[in-house]
Amino acid sequence: MNGSTKKRMNGLYDRLKRKEAKLAVIGLGYVGLPIALAFARKLKVVGFDINRKRVDMMRRGEDPSEELDKEAFAGADIHFTADIEDLRDVEFFIVAVPTPIDQQNIPDLTPLLGATRTVGQVLKKGDHVVFESTVYPGCTEEDCVPLLEQLSGLKYITDFKVGYSPERINPGDKAHTLESIVKVSSGCDAESAETVAKVYELVVAAGVHRAPSIKVAEAAKIIENTQRDVNIALTNELSIIFNRMGINTYDVLEAAGTKWNFLKFQPGLVGGHCIGVDPYYLVFKAKELGYHAQIIDSGRYVNDSMGGYVAKQTVKKIIATGTNPTDAHVLVMGATFKENVTDIRNSKVADVVKELQSFSCQVDVTDPHADSDEVKHEYGYALTQAIKGPYDAIIVAVNHREYAGYDEAWFKAHLKPNGVLVDLKGTYRNRINDLAYWSL
Repeated sequence: MNGSTKKRMNGLYDRLKRKEAKLAVIGLGYVGLPIALAFARKLKVVGFDINRKRVDMMRRGEDPSEELDKEAFAGADIHFTADIEDLRDVEFFIVAVPTPIDQQNIPDLTPLLGATRTVGQVLKKGDHVVFESTVYPGCTEEDCVPLLEQLSGLKYITDFKVGYSPERINPGDKAHTLESIVKVSSGCDAESAETVAKVYELVVAAGVHRAPSIKVAEAAKIIENTQRDVNIALTNELSIIFNRMGINTYDVLEAAGTKWNFLKFQPGLVGGHCIGVDPYYLVFKAKELGYHAQIIDSGRYVNDSMGGYVAKQTVKKIIATGTNPTDAHVLVMGATFKENVTDIRNSKVADVVKELQSFSCQVDVTDPHADSDEVKHEYGYALTQAIKGPYDAIIVAVNHREYAGYDEAWFKAHLKPNGVLVDLKGTYRNRINDLAYWSL
């Protein structure tokens, strides 16, 4: 490393603060856009996304994910672009793209490696690259760094620095935001680790935890969601057992929750791009190392099977009323992966619908937040704009705020006289007296 490159690296933080250097965020989805806007209130930022339609929306102050309002864009020193040429004078890169799985539950690094290629084409001596995408431990240095070296012709650590700082943004959560959640950060050496941490401290009021290595930071992120997944799987399995006993799971959890150290997890469908995906990255890496992750794998099996379980239980309830499933009309309320968001990625509601359709039930799906065209493209069915009823069963699959005020009279008005209400999250369990009712 020559003297000028070392000086440029050492002074990067100060030059970013003086707006003499630029920071870029690669990938402007649920994670990337809030980060880019937060930094743009302090630094000069380039927001890069390969989707030109999304870029055009953001230039107009519109969040394609519908998480942020126009005020979030006000006063931000940011240039939104889909042109790689706008990245050539950037010195600090943050990569925040999705890391999905394929049909075989194998990690799909296509978006991550694509973003890495973008950065590699514009990487210069002295630049820093920080990855936020959730990956298995080792991915940053084993998969991404060699690509950066190959495309840039530069040498890792000597010519450019790399860090890892996992995202912790929770879509739809207005309380736990980027600024209020402690940020884990790391770097490839002591110097870069401190630079990365100081840059994030500009926007994270809750503070930054400096992990001792990139691999530790990667592992910390992957176990956050794996831990939740395993605990929810246990609760889902308990709900199956309690159903056979004829007792309500939520009543049991409420009673058990009076103990100070009881962990208050609830049963439900586990989808989305985090909890329903991340554990597979750890399972994949474990297999590479010759170990079968039994508890994690079992938890994934339980949670992935819950959509089919809910549908089968619904069909059983319909049959018990004397109705043939082939003549049944079912309404599924909610299509997103969780409440009060527009995100339909890896929504397990689709598993419920698919299983119902396998019994030849006629299924209507409604959702106040999801986009019908996106649902049709992703899962093969469109949303019902007008509730047609009366139905043999209504499944409240996602507890959107719009559904909270519905009472027994509303469900009675949309169900047949012997219809069944299936309430996955137990939202209405103390409000239903006359209807046939079932929850997890």
